[in-house]
Amino acid sequence: MSKHGKKRKKLEKLNRATHRDVGYFISTLVIIYCLSGLALNHLDDWNPDFIINKKEIVIPESIDIEYVNAKDIVALSELVGESSYKIYDKPTPDQLKIYYDNASLHVNSSTGIGTYERISKRPIFYQTNVLHRNSLKGWKWVSDIFAVVLILVSITGLFILKGKKGFKGRGKWLVLSGALVPVIAWLIFMFS
Repeated sequence: MSKHGKKRKKLEKLNRATHRDVGYFISTLVIIYCLSGLALNHLDDWNPDFIINKKEIVIPESIDIEYVNAKDIVALSELVGESSYKIYDKPTPDQLKIYYDNASLHVNSSTGIGTYERISKRPIFYQTNVLHRNSLKGWKWVSDIFAVVLILVSITGLFILKGKKGFKGRGKWLVLSGALVPVIAWLIFMFS
């Protein structure tokens, strides 16, 4: 084998090893960003960060919202399963708001109905969205490095296969087809 051929073989081997090992290393982050991306794409359909549970309660006639006291607040809290409250507020004479850890109770004396809401973090999605939105201090640098590494994995992947199934064969047409998707989307956006 010629000197040029040996050098080429070494480069091919290095390319495959780089693609494989870096691909393994970033696989968890790829999955995290994909899950979060799916969740954040559908903000109009659901809240990907929080689960909001609501329930309505009937306010006992013995509690007069206009002249509510701490004893009444405790009684209302017990109706929704809360053992202690943080604070309560009366924005209007017929309205009462009680705040708990990750929950609240809004009472309207005109209707005699209270609406209780409890908010909890949506498992997995909350944590992945924190990373995807760069909400952690310093995470943007990890995200930037991750983006560069994804480019590296994409480029090294182009040169793994040889022949008809490689980049010089059908690969170039698949890359061009894949490039058409964002170009078409951009054109639709520009002319709509």
